[in-house]
Amino acid sequence: MPDAEIAALRALLAEREAALAERDAELRNAGFEIEKLKVQLAALRRDRYGRSSEKLAAAADQLEMLIGDLEEDQAEREAAAAEKERRTKGKSGNQRKPATRRPLPEHLPRETVVHEPVLACRCGCTDPARLTRLGESVTEVLEKIPARLKVIRHVRPRYACRACEAMLQAPVPALPIERGRPGPGLMAHVLVSKYLDGLPLFRLSGILAREGVEIERQTLADWVGHGAWWLRPLAEAIGKYALAQGVIWTDDTTIRVLAPGRGRTRIGRFWVYAFDPRPWRGTGPPAAFYCYSPDRKGERPREHLAGYEGWLHADAYAGYDALTAAKGSRPPLITHVACMAHARRELFKVYESTKSPIAKEALRRIGELYAIEAAINGQSPEQRCVARQAQSKPLLDALHAWMLQQRRRLSGKSTLAKALQYALNRWDALARYTEDGRLSIDNNLSERLLRGIAVTRKNFLFVGSDAGGQRAAIIYTIAETAKLNGLDPEAYIAAVLDRLAAGLPINRIDELLPWNFKLTRQTVSQG
Repeated sequence: MPDAEIAALRALLAEREAALAERDAELRNAGFEIEKLKVQLAALRRDRYGRSSEKLAAAADQLEMLIGDLEEDQAEREAAAAEKERRTKGKSGNQRKPATRRPLPEHLPRETVVHEPVLACRCGCTDPARLTRLGESVTEVLEKIPARLKVIRHVRPRYACRACEAMLQAPVPALPIERGRPGPGLMAHVLVSKYLDGLPLFRLSGILAREGVEIERQTLADWVGHGAWWLRPLAEAIGKYALAQGVIWTDDTTIRVLAPGRGRTRIGRFWVYAFDPRPWRGTGPPAAFYCYSPDRKGERPREHLAGYEGWLHADAYAGYDALTAAKGSRPPLITHVACMAHARRELFKVYESTKSPIAKEALRRIGELYAIEAAINGQSPEQRCVARQAQSKPLLDALHAWMLQQRRRLSGKSTLAKALQYALNRWDALARYTEDGRLSIDNNLSERLLRGIAVTRKNFLFVGSDAGGQRAAIIYTIAETAKLNGLDPEAYIAAVLDRLAAGLPINRIDELLPWNFKLTRQTVSQG
């Protein structure tokens, strides 16, 4: 081979090796960038006490989207490098038939359930051979199963007895909506999609249309109303249980409510009252009870907590003052436990904007208190109380004295002074968690339970009325309590709707509470 050709081949080989090295460097750099963002995301989620939970959730969502885009870009580059020509398979060629409302689309798979009548003729015969089949009644129910829709055909044969001419037919199957199309699974899917996933009904209607089933938004709204009606007694039972506990956590968040005739929206509120004994190995099940109110007047929590006695973890909202104030010579029935995360948040804002060494020191001291809480998480109330008295209380006393000293040195108009004063004004309530091992250092449980509403409201923007807010509170109560108890909320709601539609008496509603629903949960998950 001539020297010129050899030189050309070597140059070509060197060029290809350089290209491969450049590609490998790009992939490595992309991988490093993704890992760097993942570390930032983890740090952002750990920093629950520095910023409001809503802003934190929004920032985490945006960072996850960025990481997802980078991972997709990296996968595309790797695929291009792995092979030059990739065959692409088109989507399945099965074309769906045009959607029709009546009857249900033929392309959907059918499952036939035959309901034979009980043989109880007036003549007393029990021989099926003596019955003449006259026809049948068919009820088609649109049901939701994982990944696809199907139609369940409830067939009820009609028989006539030749001896006594009696007519026999099984009763109409119990459904959440009488003479309606949705099965309990599809209704549960609509409820969870709207409230937990933040999917407006008009978008859900479009998704169903892509499966070849035309269901208008108004129809879906009708299903939501029926579902909330069925589930209201269960939500009330969960609320009764939660408010019967001696320790609860509460918080509220805003929701826009349509104001008819005004051409604008007004601000309503969702409140949550939660109980979770798992941090102190308590035996009772966790629960979250949601309420809606058209405003944030102090009378709202007073209405919700009428008759409650015990500890109340809450922020500094003045509406709780009437609940926790002494009534003459009588001590208050409700004792306020303030949130250290809120006090830390005020200091964090100052440090983030000014890098104040005093704010930094305060954050360090509060961090020591949280380190103790992390170490005793999951221990018994007695162990937690002993550890707090021995370790946390001396740190709290020292922090209080230090804050007083720093506060006297600062102008009352400075943001740092206001942040310190925020904690000093409610110090007794902030330190109260050391008095009982069941208490928490902060109110983060209820903040976490409201985070889903804060995220999903960006999608459905507002509720249509106060009644709509009350319906939402019912669904949030049941779905979030199901999640706290380890249940799939959609499967759980589907099973509950099925049991209620089948005629479960109201005096047996406790059988449907999430913590009493273990066997049914297994049955649903297997089906």
